[in-house]
Amino acid sequence: MSLTPLDFEKSLRECGDVSHHKSVAVAVSGGPDSMAMLWFLMGYAQKNNIILYAYTVDHGLRVESIDEAKMVGDFLSAHPNVHHKILRWEGEKPSTRLLEEARKVRYNLLIDAARHEGCDVMFVAHHRDDQAETFLMRLSKGSGLDGLCGMAREQNIETDAGQKIVLLRPLLDFSKDDLVEVCKVNNVPYATDPTNENKHYMRPRLRAIYEALEEEGMSAKRLSTTAKRIQRAKEALDVMAQDLFKGALKNNDANHYEFDFEILKRAPEELRIRVMLIAVDYIHPHDDYGPRLERIENLMGRIFSEPDFKSATLSGCLFTHNRKAKTLVISKEDS
Repeated sequence: MSLTPLDFEKSLRECGDVSHHKSVAVAVSGGPDSMAMLWFLMGYAQKNNIILYAYTVDHGLRVESIDEAKMVGDFLSAHPNVHHKILRWEGEKPSTRLLEEARKVRYNLLIDAARHEGCDVMFVAHHRDDQAETFLMRLSKGSGLDGLCGMAREQNIETDAGQKIVLLRPLLDFSKDDLVEVCKVNNVPYATDPTNENKHYMRPRLRAIYEALEEEGMSAKRLSTTAKRIQRAKEALDVMAQDLFKGALKNNDANHYEFDFEILKRAPEELRIRVMLIAVDYIHPHDDYGPRLERIENLMGRIFSEPDFKSATLSGCLFTHNRKAKTLVISKEDS
């Protein structure tokens, strides 16, 4: 049975109430995932008197991409409460890490356009199959607990220029097949991106592996459920880490955090690591990425097990063990 607007609204409520917003943004690639979400949002926006701004990014990587972007505009032309705009990635494209750079550019373009119209939330169409692939991709890279949580339903994101927006993912409980069915039942047009089948990229390769795993019972639904459970555990650990951070902190300013070494040493290793990551993030709050997990794990191992450890640097921070004062100090490296 095809998904209904009520199914969508139930899932949307788990992302938070947006019915009071005057306008919201939605990223629409033209594929069945985003077109199904767009169709749901059109009805929701009309019912709640919300102006919907739909944005399609033309990366210029395929000849067909501009026609797919125009298809979205043609579909929306009869809907006065929806405004559509095509955003183009201009200039030369990199020869390496193309998809990663395309993702970065895409979000910069989308967020800048949405914020220009006064939208502070934007919907993206990641679904349950995407979540399962993200789980496998991060597992293959050795991600820790936080990475295996997968994609969050609600995520704060910032552009290179400092523009901020909240991403909402209301489709994480719906499968790709569900969304294709929504499009077919409701005569919603959609395009198919051949990049999704190109084995040159990691996600299509993982998708083939995932299909084999599914035959053994490791379905997208089960992987997605596992990611939810890990997210629940992460949230509990984050609360405990904040308590430990406050309990062990002796002195601090913007570039200097001094902790009681003995309190940290008695704590479980996972909580020590999280306290260290909190401090690093406070010192360098605008970094896109914190230190790689294995690097912070190795450093924590040295600090708390090597009797002659004095100091080391990581991610622009200096870690110093003062044995006389029984403190661990984390400070900005150049301060």
